[in-house]
Amino acid sequence: MADPHGTTRSLDDAIELGDEPGRWQRGLAVIAGIGLVAALGQAAMAEDGWRRFMLAYLVAFAFVLSLSLGAMFFVLLQHVCRAGWSVLVRRPIEAMAANMPVVALLFVPIALSVVLGGGEVFPWAQRGEPAASAAEVAPASQAQAEAEAAGAADRAELYPHQTLDDFTLKKRPYLNEPMFILRWIAFLAIWGGIGWWYWRQSTLQDGDGDAGRTARMEKWSGILLLVYGLTVTFAAFDLLMSLNPHWYSTIFGVYYFSGAAMAVVAAWILMLMLLQSRGYLATSVTVEHYHDLGKFLFGFVFFWGYIAFSQYMLLWYASLPEVLGWMQHRGLSTDPAHVEVFGSWAILALVLLVGHFLMPFAGLMSRHAKRVRGVLAVWAIWLLVMHYADMLWLVMPEFGPRLTLGLVEVGLAVAVGCVFLIGVVRRGARAALAPRRDPRLEESLGFENF
Repeated sequence: MADPHGTTRSLDDAIELGDEPGRWQRGLAVIAGIGLVAALGQAAMAEDGWRRFMLAYLVAFAFVLSLSLGAMFFVLLQHVCRAGWSVLVRRPIEAMAANMPVVALLFVPIALSVVLGGGEVFPWAQRGEPAASAAEVAPASQAQAEAEAAGAADRAELYPHQTLDDFTLKKRPYLNEPMFILRWIAFLAIWGGIGWWYWRQSTLQDGDGDAGRTARMEKWSGILLLVYGLTVTFAAFDLLMSLNPHWYSTIFGVYYFSGAAMAVVAAWILMLMLLQSRGYLATSVTVEHYHDLGKFLFGFVFFWGYIAFSQYMLLWYASLPEVLGWMQHRGLSTDPAHVEVFGSWAILALVLLVGHFLMPFAGLMSRHAKRVRGVLAVWAIWLLVMHYADMLWLVMPEFGPRLTLGLVEVGLAVAVGCVFLIGVVRRGARAALAPRRDPRLEESLGFENF
């Protein structure tokens, strides 16, 4: 198979995983268990530890969900564009996009939190009506009543959206337990169906070489991208925006998507490098493929920065009372009183500005950075860490005014991430590491940047 310069390449690399996935899965399971035990241990000793545990779990879940959703976007994108360059490197993200059954399993604790009505994660999921005042409650003792009233008053003053006030109750027709669960059943079923169908068509083609499968995947990719965009937008509203029922942003779904697309390209790069370090796809995947993946990484770093600034600018300019609280809780306020209380979250916001946008934007701009694997790997790892920090910044200010990062958060990130990777490895082991009979394989083997 010839490239434009007359050299010959063929898919003669190792593309079958063999026995290695079993060892990988066992190792990941051990690491996941250690992470979960560490998180449970600190949560058991911490004040309000169960609520912190559940919010940290939401951070980890939002992170791994973004990887599957980002992978699904790129699978659909490659087909809607009829891309040939990416054929050789597409299989890892097909496995990630088809990992929705594992994601659905990981969603169960969040669903239970909503159904049980404790309100640990979502304040609108609390049982009952607006809390009665201290005067309306018969206290067990005067001292206890005064302490509880003072604590409740302080928290209600800092986090008015976490009470069942009139503003939150007005959104109950949409933000209620049955509707939430039904929507997420629909979301996960749609995503699971898309991921499974593309995985099945691609892997079946390995055996029968039917070019019609590629034509069918291309035919449906356009409409499925529209379905994808709608479901991801409303899922982001449910999963993250509704943590503050007072707050709303019409571009929040795009914000979550931009981070997901960037993060999955970073994971994609690292997965390919790991496979090549183990001797798979050693010569077929070249610096040319990494160069294009580096372009995507750079592009979505910029896109995330643009959407993040656009959201902040519009909220700041509108200055609506119901949305200002969300900004204040995350350190996006110039009021000295708010800075004093929520200043540690402002530090994380600054870290995201510099580490998620300015540094990688400058570092990935050159052609050199995209074509040197070591440099590209460092930026990929860095941006995955920044993406986790972004999810942390979106969720954990709902726990308290001080930056919260400890064994609970790190342990759950490790545990949930390893469970997700076990699913990806298990799926990937069932097929070749490259679509070996795709009609555009030759184009990918001969691909070069100019």
